[in-house]
Amino acid sequence: MNWEDIDWKALERLRAAFLQGTAGHADYWRSEHELAGYDATFAQRIGWKWDYVLAELTRRGWTPPPGELLDWGCGSGIAGRAFLDHFGVKSVGGLNLWDRSALAMRFAGERAAAKYPGLSVAMGLPAEPGILLISHVLTELKPEQAQQLADFAATASAVLWVEPGTYEASLALIAVRERLRTKLNVVAPCTHAAACGILAPGNEPHWCHHFAKPPPEIFIDGDWARFANFLGIDLGTLPVSFLVLDRRPAPAVPPGTVRVIGGPRMSKPEARLLACDASGVAQRHLARRTFPEEYRLLKKGRCDPLQVWECNRDAITSVRKFGGGAGE
Repeated sequence: MNWEDIDWKALERLRAAFLQGTAGHADYWRSEHELAGYDATFAQRIGWKWDYVLAELTRRGWTPPPGELLDWGCGSGIAGRAFLDHFGVKSVGGLNLWDRSALAMRFAGERAAAKYPGLSVAMGLPAEPGILLISHVLTELKPEQAQQLADFAATASAVLWVEPGTYEASLALIAVRERLRTKLNVVAPCTHAAACGILAPGNEPHWCHHFAKPPPEIFIDGDWARFANFLGIDLGTLPVSFLVLDRRPAPAVPPGTVRVIGGPRMSKPEARLLACDASGVAQRHLARRTFPEEYRLLKKGRCDPLQVWECNRDAITSVRKFGGGAGE
């Protein structure tokens, strides 16, 4: 879409509905033109979050199970396209799209059909969900609706669920995890299948969120600058909460693997990192003197979310890369 044709007032209206929590009250799509403007802007930012999640799954050694792909609550269809771009059209038996908006389903279907010639694209809910994608819906659902969606997800062969990295969305997704972890295997972001450590007493201030990175070229792009200025958005901030479940066993992780939550808290002598493993969620300390290179990278904002540690109480005594990957 030509950015000169974008309806900026429509984007402003959509953003206000998302922020105020009123987007779930009714179908908010008014025209295909609005969907195209959303797809060129807000949906791209969601797509970068999906890229982050999908890259981590590949790093962990996860591949899609056989079956069709269902993009539930598809909107403009960015989640399904991100998945197909990453794993390839041949990784799925076809694409199913469902949304309360017939306009959105039609738009997403047309975009997918144009981008992936020969891909089978269908509208509506299939008899079996197969590989289920869910993206940015919890802020629009009532608690009982979220529970119903979680129960539907329990029938899938795999579930990839991405939400905003806010405190409220994170806790809602954790509730989904706890509801489903005895029915499906937890793949990510967790390194374990035990109860979520965020829910332990004393961890009330914390939430499970991570940070995706947008493409660097947008920071020198005039259109994206206009988008950021008009809507008051920090282009460099892409917090995300996500959950991946699978009916198959999760790929094994090396002993000592931790998941870093959020970002590090830096001081002159050390970095403090909130980390999760099977023992729970706790703050660990990485001494600058002991790990000067790791400290330098953290200070530059390059925090690998998956690391392999040895610790003596709260002090990190050994740091190794997870699986030899980069994963910054």
